[in-house]
Amino acid sequence: MNSLPSKQDLLKWIAENPGESTKRDIAKAFGIKGAARIDLKRMLMELEQDGALPRKARRRDVGVLAPVSVIEVTGPDAQGDLFARPLEWDGEGIEPRILLVTKPEDGALAKGDRVLARLTEATSPDHSHEARVIRRIGQTSQRVLGIFRKHAEGGRILPIDKGEAKEWAVARDVTMGARDGELVEAEHGGPRGRMGLPQARIVARLGDPGAPRAVSLIAIHQHGIPDVFPDAVVIAAEEQDPADLGSREDLRHLPLVTIDPADARDRDDAVWAHADETPGNPGGHVIWVAIADVAHYVRPQSVLDREARLRGNSSYFPDRVVPMLPDRLSGDLCSLHENVDRACIAVSMRIDAQGHKLSHRFTRGLMRSVAALSYEEVQSAQDGAPSDRCVPILETVIQPLYAAYKSLLMARAIRQPLELELPERKIVLTEDGKVASVAFRDRYDAHKLIEEMMVLANVAAAEELERLRRPLLYRVHEEPSPEKIDALREVAQASGFTLAKGQVLKTSHLNRLLDQAEGSDFDELMNITTLRSMTQAYYFPQNYGHFGLALRSYAHFTSPIRRYSDLIVHRALISGHGWGDDGLSREDIDTLEETAKQISDTERRSMVAERDTTDRYLASWLADRVGADFTGRISGVQRFGLFVRLDESGADGLIPIREVGREFFIYDADTQTLTGGDSGIVIGVGLRVTVRLTEAVPVTGGLLLQLLTIEDRVMPGPQPGRRGRTTPRKPAKEAAKSRKVTRTRR
Repeated sequence: MNSLPSKQDLLKWIAENPGESTKRDIAKAFGIKGAARIDLKRMLMELEQDGALPRKARRRDVGVLAPVSVIEVTGPDAQGDLFARPLEWDGEGIEPRILLVTKPEDGALAKGDRVLARLTEATSPDHSHEARVIRRIGQTSQRVLGIFRKHAEGGRILPIDKGEAKEWAVARDVTMGARDGELVEAEHGGPRGRMGLPQARIVARLGDPGAPRAVSLIAIHQHGIPDVFPDAVVIAAEEQDPADLGSREDLRHLPLVTIDPADARDRDDAVWAHADETPGNPGGHVIWVAIADVAHYVRPQSVLDREARLRGNSSYFPDRVVPMLPDRLSGDLCSLHENVDRACIAVSMRIDAQGHKLSHRFTRGLMRSVAALSYEEVQSAQDGAPSDRCVPILETVIQPLYAAYKSLLMARAIRQPLELELPERKIVLTEDGKVASVAFRDRYDAHKLIEEMMVLANVAAAEELERLRRPLLYRVHEEPSPEKIDALREVAQASGFTLAKGQVLKTSHLNRLLDQAEGSDFDELMNITTLRSMTQAYYFPQNYGHFGLALRSYAHFTSPIRRYSDLIVHRALISGHGWGDDGLSREDIDTLEETAKQISDTERRSMVAERDTTDRYLASWLADRVGADFTGRISGVQRFGLFVRLDESGADGLIPIREVGREFFIYDADTQTLTGGDSGIVIGVGLRVTVRLTEAVPVTGGLLLQLLTIEDRVMPGPQPGRRGRTTPRKPAKEAAKSRKVTRTRR
């Protein structure tokens, strides 16, 4: 039974069962499952609005507080402990007394404040529950981040957001004791002051605006990344129940494992592989990839869906994550935790001994991960040093995964995707948020194994939806423009390498260029320059292929917890296979191109914010080393100066043109070079330099450098009263090119 009862039947059952009137009780009594529960919720809300149904029938058991409730602060007791009362209480006994357990970031709470809180029962004689603040009610879009300037009547807040020009007045009694020049977070509120400034009250003191704790917050606010979930979204997430087996395929017998960074909080993909026993495929493998079934919880046009689409993706910073979905989903129900049943959409793929995909099958299932592993742990096990957790699954899970990966590498070698090697920086923070070290992340075969299996699953998803003739969002990466390739060719030739002309560009041509540079002083330079010559990938309903991966059809399927694009692909698979009524809606289809632009934009926004944060952390880390000398390589040339990437940290700094030398320089945008008007020296991308750090500004992430040497040639500083400057290159640039200094491979 899954048909909805009439409103009369609902009211009759509720009257007969007054102690069992939650939505879950009603759904169980009438056998209502899946998407029909949404219609049940709508009916209950209509009855409530009509006055025929009390609120208690829809939300909770009589006399029992919901796990997430709105509470009102009643004030501190004699010992200073803060207490609250529930705004809704339908029990017959004494109203529960709730102890508020607060953190510094919760800000100051006063009597009468209302907060959304997570409640747990307590055994103390003076209170029945403890509450942990989720947020104040009504604060969602009323936040400002800025520098506090103190004065006698309180102070002002100067917003740090570049797009915010107005200041805010803060009354003396709501400053939270903030000091002059301190970074604060405040919420709007109150009438305009005597000077016409809008009022705000400080809710969090973040300290020195140049301190690490403030770094990511500044980027989040400057780029407009939503970092607080509206109350309705949090409540909708908290109301979700774990999915049961129902009509799903039971995959709990498969020894699927998750492999993620050691500090991962959300785990949205699990893998397993085994030898293919199908006749006619000797040496072949079957690879399973199971992905969290986010679509089960995030229904089209729901409050959760609208918020996820608005955010587009999760944003990752060294000290925090701004998730696309509330923690109840991203860190709990949609995360494939070890030894817990979880809803998934899975694909089984058969490959031959050379790694070519022969077939695939998608299913909507229920899985149970047998182990939550880290990349380091898996690699150590494969290398002969398994941890206690890996010993039992070494032969049955880990080794078969590497065997399948070995076959996938053969297919990859034939396909020739772009083989960029760009080390990823890892910023390690101390417990108090300071930069402990900056290093480059280790990259193991375990990382590449997961990447190859995710790519294969993404290809399968795109091909499956094409077979089903269902609309989807492709991940598109178009080939670079001829102008960008010409610029790359110029840099390659200046570095002693060749990129042939007169042929249709393929990734294999670029890989040959990168192979030439491998192991040389120009290795990193050529990787960076090749990356810069690429177009940026984006989402689109039409398929233009993926140049970088050398794939005809590609769609994102494997990360629906952190990417809205993957959720759209999941819904398309659900609709295409008839797995339920929570698939791609008509509105999803009608707005597919608009959604593609929205999430492509939010992806770029996150990338810029994450890069800005990294720059600020690096500037904070280097601030104590102003005056020190560093080696590096010129990574960019502009009319106003040189960009240098430092060897030690990978940080980028600027040498202003006034610091380059004592002569005029001719700038050539085509070749990205500066040519000395007197000496004829040509300064271009890739040259090795020694520089001195003259300024590091954590708030902006800026590093200013002084040029000391180029390719061991000592560079004179600017003459007193004379600054280096540039002029455009004159037409006779070939003559100037002939004076170029010789650069040899080392």
